[in-house]
Amino acid sequence: MNIGIVCYPTFGGSGVVATELGKALAQEGHKVHFITYSQPPRLDFLNENLFYHEVDFHSYPLFDFPPYELALASKMVSVVKNEKLDLLHVHYAIPHASAAYMAKQILKTHGIVIPVVTTLHGTDITLVGKDASYEPVVTFSINESDGVTAVSEDLRRETYHSFKITNDIEVIPNFIDLEKFKKQKKDHFKKAICPNGEVLIVHTSNFRKVKRVGDVINIFANIHAEIPAKLLMIGDGPERSKAEAQCRELEISQDVRFLGKLEAVEEVLSVADLFLMPSEKESFGLAALEAMACEVPVISSDTGGLPELNIQGVTGFMSPVGDVEDMTRKALFILDKNNLQTFKDNALKRAKEFDISRILPLYEGYYQRVMEKTASKAAL
Repeated sequence: MNIGIVCYPTFGGSGVVATELGKALAQEGHKVHFITYSQPPRLDFLNENLFYHEVDFHSYPLFDFPPYELALASKMVSVVKNEKLDLLHVHYAIPHASAAYMAKQILKTHGIVIPVVTTLHGTDITLVGKDASYEPVVTFSINESDGVTAVSEDLRRETYHSFKITNDIEVIPNFIDLEKFKKQKKDHFKKAICPNGEVLIVHTSNFRKVKRVGDVINIFANIHAEIPAKLLMIGDGPERSKAEAQCRELEISQDVRFLGKLEAVEEVLSVADLFLMPSEKESFGLAALEAMACEVPVISSDTGGLPELNIQGVTGFMSPVGDVEDMTRKALFILDKNNLQTFKDNALKRAKEFDISRILPLYEGYYQRVMEKTASKAAL
C-alpha cells in the first residue's frame, strides 16, 4: 500500500503513535508519506519506504493567523496526486480530518478517489471537540471519513455520547514497540540517582492541568515520608513551575528532579520502580504502557481508557481521581520488597499484549476493508 499519514509532529501521544505506526508499516514494505509542518521527533529515514512532505504555510497581512488548514489540504492534494497514494490516515480530528475532507473533494474534481481514515486519540474529542466553536466541524469530519478508529473503548463510547456520529468507529488500541521499550541494564544510572538504594518513582507527561501533576508531587511526598525515595519528572508544560514551587514548599526538592523533554524515555524507565499517572482523563494511557513495557508497575486514576490497560491489583492499582491517600497506600504496597518483583513481571506480561506486531495487522486489515468499501461506492 501507498499510505499518507497526517499528524502533529510532537511528543504527544497522537504524534508518537502516528510516527511509530508509519515506521512499522514501512518495515512491512508499505510506502509511507508523512505530511505535516515539521519532521516528527521519532521519525528516522533509515528505511527506503519512508518519506516526509513538509506543509509550507505563510503569514499574510490580511490574516491574524496563518491558514494552516488550507495549506495542509493543498499539500495533501499534491502528495496524493504526485505520489499516487492509496489512502490517507489522519491522526487527531482537528484540523486534520476537516482538511482531509477538503482535499478529498478537490481530488474528486481531478477524477481521483482517495479513502480517508481518521483516528481519534483523546483530547480532540474530550476537550477541543466539545468546544462549541469546533463541534459541528468535528462531527461532520468524522461522519464524512471513510473509516474511523479510536484508541480505546472508552473514547469510542464518549465520542458517540458527545457527538451525533452516524459512522462506525473501530477500536484499535495504542501499541508499544518492545524492541525499543524494554528494560535495559542501566545500573550505573540507578546508582547515580539513588546512591543509597532509594526507590525510584517516575512521572511522564506534558504537564497540563489534566495530568494532575500536583497529585504526583503529593503522592511522592507521602511516600517520601515513609521510605527513602526519589522522583523523576519527565516532560514540560504549563504546570511545571507550579510543581517545582510545590516541591520547595513540601521541602522535598532535593529528592525530585525535573528532566524536561527526553528522547530516550525508555532509559529512565529501565531503572524505575513505580510509574505515577493520576490524570483527570486518559483516553488510553500510552505513557503508562511504555512504563509497563520497561517492567514498571503503574499507579493511576481509574478514568477513561486506563481500566482497559492497567489491571487492578495485577499490573498496579487504580484509584478515583484526586484520591491521593489511596494512591499512596497502594504505591507503598507495590514498593514493598515482597511485592515489587511480582508487579514488575505482571506489567511486562500485560505490555506484551500491546506489542506492535499484534496491532499492526489490525490497521493493515482495516485499511484494506476501507479501500475496498470506497472502491465499491465509487463504482456505483
